[in-house]
Amino acid sequence: MTRLPIEDAIPDLLAALKSSGRAVLQAPPGAGKTTRVPLAILEAGLCDGKIVMLEPRRLAARAAAERMADTLGQRAGETVGYRVRGEAKVSKSTRIEVVTEGILTRMLQSNPDLPGVDAVIFDEFHERSLNADLGLALCLEVTGALRDDLMLLAMSATLDAEPVGRLMGAPMITSEGRSFPVKTHWLDRPLGAQARRLDALVDLVVQAERDTRKTGGGVLVFLPGEGEIRRAEAALSARLPENCVLRPLFGAMPFAAQRVAIAPMDQGRKVVLATSIAETSLTIPDIRVVVDMGQARRARFDPGSGMSRLVTERVTRAEATQRAGRAGRVAEGKCYRLWSKGEEGALSAYPPAEIEAADLTGLALELALWGAEPGDLAFLTPPPEGTMVESKALLTMLGALDAKGRITDHGRALAALPLHPRLGHMLVSAGSGAATLAALMAERDPLKGAPLDLLLRLEALRDIRAFQRNRVWQVNAGAVDRIKAETKRLRTKGQASDLSPAAMAALAYPDRIGQRRKGDVPRYVLSGGKGVVLDSGDTLAAAPYLVVTDTDGNPREARVRMAAQISEGEIRNLFSGQISWVDSCAWSKRDRRVVARKQERFGAITLSDRLWKDVPDDTVAQAMLDGVRDLGLRLDGAAARLAARVELVRAEGADLPEFTIEGLTESLEDWLLPMLSGVRNAEEWKRFDLLPALRARLDWTQTQELDRRAPGSFETPLGRKVAIDYGGAVPEISVRLQELFGVTQHPVVGGEALKITLLSPAQRPIQITRDLPGFWAGSYADVRKDMRAQYPKHPWPEDPTQANPTLRAKRRK
Repeated sequence: MTRLPIEDAIPDLLAALKSSGRAVLQAPPGAGKTTRVPLAILEAGLCDGKIVMLEPRRLAARAAAERMADTLGQRAGETVGYRVRGEAKVSKSTRIEVVTEGILTRMLQSNPDLPGVDAVIFDEFHERSLNADLGLALCLEVTGALRDDLMLLAMSATLDAEPVGRLMGAPMITSEGRSFPVKTHWLDRPLGAQARRLDALVDLVVQAERDTRKTGGGVLVFLPGEGEIRRAEAALSARLPENCVLRPLFGAMPFAAQRVAIAPMDQGRKVVLATSIAETSLTIPDIRVVVDMGQARRARFDPGSGMSRLVTERVTRAEATQRAGRAGRVAEGKCYRLWSKGEEGALSAYPPAEIEAADLTGLALELALWGAEPGDLAFLTPPPEGTMVESKALLTMLGALDAKGRITDHGRALAALPLHPRLGHMLVSAGSGAATLAALMAERDPLKGAPLDLLLRLEALRDIRAFQRNRVWQVNAGAVDRIKAETKRLRTKGQASDLSPAAMAALAYPDRIGQRRKGDVPRYVLSGGKGVVLDSGDTLAAAPYLVVTDTDGNPREARVRMAAQISEGEIRNLFSGQISWVDSCAWSKRDRRVVARKQERFGAITLSDRLWKDVPDDTVAQAMLDGVRDLGLRLDGAAARLAARVELVRAEGADLPEFTIEGLTESLEDWLLPMLSGVRNAEEWKRFDLLPALRARLDWTQTQELDRRAPGSFETPLGRKVAIDYGGAVPEISVRLQELFGVTQHPVVGGEALKITLLSPAQRPIQITRDLPGFWAGSYADVRKDMRAQYPKHPWPEDPTQANPTLRAKRRK
């Protein structure tokens, strides 16, 4: 057997495990850590019990187990075995068990002390999958509380292993590995349009295949997913020579086909079209050239489906380096990158942890089953608090958690299923008849370009050949095969029910039951409060009620991607305990009035609606406050003058409430609510007199201080009160000139001379002054001359300071 690079690091690794029981091993792809380290631990006698090694993918788990078994001259299932979803090869003699990450969680939840297990190895931990983060956090708690003898080892292929070592309190062992030089080629300029990527990729693969005619070996092409692989396969089939075969490789393929893709060629050459599954977890012998499309699929929470979905993103620098390294395993190699060298600087350093962006409903359920809060466990990256709150709310809606956030018996049943809790709840509640629907909703849409109806997909799955003959829509055969395989696995769960597919889907999405709004455009309000819209030409556009299973996730108004029509009767039967009558009295922006109704509601949708008679006045007033906020406060006339007085005195330091528009709006509950009786619409609000309500906001002491420091009116010599306007830079009044005859001192308010607009007998402005004695002594003479000509019937004495004030004309002789 060829000596692997990891051999040089194994003595230090075994010493660290023996002394502290923990370690972090950092080794590049191809060093041999996956297939050599578990055997080395076994050979060294560090474990009497079983060694469990976690792999992020089923193909990698099987391949690693078979490779180790082959090293021992055995078949998988003897000393080395594996367990993945739907398949297991283990026996009583198995000492090393390679499992996918979710299986460790089930083992821990069933028996937290892991009886019979002496070591847990987290392989490819740098991928930071949600299950790996959870598994490590649970194992760290187990070692602290139940099993201080449990050996823990995290293995990473990148240089970002130090945080893991700090979390585990473990020494870090590094294997440098060895590889041959790889020459990297970039594009001359960025591609720009996504549509050109496939053509450019095909050209690079053709060039790469020509390179291998001289050097030998194969070509490994990295693409983000199955769809891109199938399109590239179709485009390349006519451009490669006959002795060069195309080998797709992705996680959802049958295992036999995966074996063929990674097996060495006896003759001829091959081009492997692979997802990131070939990045670090697998070894594909004799690859000499890598072509990297520069994209990867990652699990992200999809608000459209309410679950995690794979999204396409740019690779990180760490991933690009690992991919390129696959060309330098056996000899010097080449790497063609489908991006320019200038674009490389914009790539992120490392992939994000799945826990940062994925749907955390499953994690919240596992933590509830464990009996812990996120802060109780040692997570390398703590789960986002907001996402956890939303996840717990959904679990409570599904009945998996009680009102106090504790797991229920139903929640325990959901945790035991290899399904998202939404789909698990549907399967447990509806029985095995929901298996096909659960498998369908967990998979990508098998019909491309078809109407949105979920029932159309179920019809296609019943007889795909007949469906293809009679329809023009494109069928994703791979998705269909996976749905059928998953259906068989799930059909053992419970008895069938007589629920319709739409009713079953509503069990999974109780927050996505939609009621059509009024109008020509098919818009729906969902029971969870959000809004969605359909294309007007879709077959479901006229449905009064829908259950929406997938949208485009737009936070404002999402577009439906898949749904089924459901009847009101089915909604009532399924959710009778959650339907209740609600008294609704609210401001309607559209009607510009308070609308009072009695409504039978399921969440945000209204099943029955009737007029609410005899609604209490205080309830109407409370709703009208929203109307006031919508219509806005207006301060004019006496109300505006009062507000200006208050703000003037407040600015001088007086302890008075705020009378600005903003301050009054914020405190409507305090001062306006008691005065709103009888106001129900925009017209009545327009006529409403604000002055009494504003006056009532001031107590007796505040009113006295306000009147003293900023009186509301000026009393003329005739005893008439003239309102003082405080809205300008200085207080001011408007008064008939003749009414001030005999006044020899200028009126003052709060130490400020009043600004006086003197009016003619016809109430027209004559003069503005802040010095009345100066006016009498100066420009009055010219004003008198003009006024006598215009108003000869009114008195215009030569000395106004000695005349009596008057508002009357001269007496007739």
